[in-house]
Amino acid sequence: QVQLVESGGGLVQPGGSLRLSCAASGSILSLNVMGWYRQAPGKARELVASLSSGSRTNYADFVKGRFTISRDSTENTVYLTMNSLKPEDTAVYYCFYATAGNRNTWGQGTQVTVSS
Repeated sequence: QVQLVESGGGLVQPGGSLRLSCAASGSILSLNVMGWYRQAPGKARELVASLSSGSRTNYADFVKGRFTISRDSTENTVYLTMNSLKPEDTAVYYCFYATAGNRNTWGQGTQVTVSS
């Protein structure tokens, strides 16, 4: 079992920045993918960014150039640095942990609100 604890959400003005953190604990496999999805009210959950244990990154087109995903392998923590935030980035952001052949593990979600 793997547990994920997220932090770092909040209210920020348009153009501002936030950094989300997701700390994993438990039976963590060496080959995995961690990252973030988000879900805005009335919309489907969508992938924001992911990062494999082999350092392969994947970004949604709508965040390229603005968001950066990184990880501290020693701490089993993944970060999402979000710059140039827009009102349309407002959503609940969910961290995930994935390994081959297993269902994803999800964090509890953290609210990000971009508003003036």
